[in-house]
Formats: sequence, structure tokens, C-alpha cells
Amino acid sequence: MKTFVVGDIHGGLKGLKQVISKAGIVASDRLIFLGDYVDGWSQSDKVIDFLITLKKTHNCIFLTGNHDDLLLKYLNTKKHNEEWYKHGGQSTIDAYKKVDEKTIKKHITFLNSLKPYYIDEKNRLFIHAGFTNLKGVDFEYFRPLFYWDRTLWECALALDKTLKIESIYYPSRLKLYNEIYIGHTPVTRINKTTPHNAANVWNIDTGAAFKGPLTILNVETKKYWQSNPLHELYPEEKGRN
Repeated sequence: MKTFVVGDIHGGLKGLKQVISKAGIVASDRLIFLGDYVDGWSQSDKVIDFLITLKKTHNCIFLTGNHDDLLLKYLNTKKHNEEWYKHGGQSTIDAYKKVDEKTIKKHITFLNSLKPYYIDEKNRLFIHAGFTNLKGVDFEYFRPLFYWDRTLWECALALDKTLKIESIYYPSRLKLYNEIYIGHTPVTRINKTTPHNAANVWNIDTGAAFKGPLTILNVETKKYWQSNPLHELYPEEKGRN
């Protein structure tokens, strides 16, 4: 069994289908999705439909992203905050205007089933954003940090590369897991469009919400495949620009 991790999708179903095809995914492979399935491009509802169907034939693990949590609240209450509306929520609201109530209920069930994080048999942590508790995710006192935190990634980026893990100054969070896979903070912020590794943290969000590609990565080999930049696949749309 091969294990693949999929970065933030943000309504870009065309990009998702591209990378799954390019990676040659088969039913026995394990697919770990890091969250943020919605908000940005126009196919947020279609992405959820696709993932629900994919789960029936493949070994899938779906994590919660902050945008998925915002969508769940909207579907349950039909209310939204203006910040979500500005940061990709508008395209999702527009998409769900065309979705029938039966399908919406299925999507609510799917969103409620999302995991906050996943730790595999090799002590590798998969999480949308990060965590702050120095004892690890099981001890996190404020669980929304799992899909909102950026300090884990900032810590990994800022770490002095010459610092040894045995040092008393080495960040405790980075000692807990053999590897950590995240999305949430696009690597385009550091002028990258490919998966980026800092310390033992791998960031797979390659900016698909904006003008970057969507990425899938083989966890064992670190080989990755990317879609076209999403704005090329949706030339009439703005994404989250």
C-alpha cells in the first residue's frame, strides 16, 4: 500500500482529478486529504460529491480544514461572517444555491465525519494547520487550532538549520512526530509552488486557492505530482485573488 497526501483543493475539482490521474492512484493506495476542500473556485459542491464517491472505492482519510468548518456552519445555519464571504466563501455560497436539500444533508454528514488529525503507524502526523500544545495533538486545549494555527509552520521555517534535535533549544513540538504534513499556509508566501520541507514539517499547500497548482505527494518517496495552475483550469474565474 502506498500512502499519498493531498494538499488544499479549494473548489478546484479539475485540478484534483488531474493529480489523481497523474499519480496513478489505485484502490489499494491510502489517500490522506489535508482539508480545505471548498472556497475559491466554482466547484466546491462538486469536490465534496467527488470525495464522497471516492471514499466508496478507495482508502481515504479526510481531515478538517478551516474553510470546511466554515462551510459546515453555513450549511447548518444559513448564516456566514463577512470575512469568510471575502475569502472564498462567496463562490461556495453561489455553488450551493444550485444544490438540492437531499445533497446538502449528505454533505453535512460528510463534513461532520472529517477528522481533526491523523497519526499513522510510523508516527507521522497529518493535520490541516498545526497545534500549539508542547505535549502534542492529544493534549491540545483549543481544537480549532488544528485547522487555524500557523505558528507550527512559522516555527519550522525559522528554526536554525544547524540546531541539533538533542539541543534544549530545539522546539518541543518538532520532536513529537517523525514527520508532520500540513496545508493551510500556502508556500506561495515564501515564493514556492512546490511542496516545501522545513525541519520535519512538509507543507503541501502549493497555492491552489490562488494561482498555484494542486499537489499530491507520495509520503514514502516524496515524489509529487501537480495540476496546472488552477487559474488556467478556470480562466473565467478569480479564485481567492
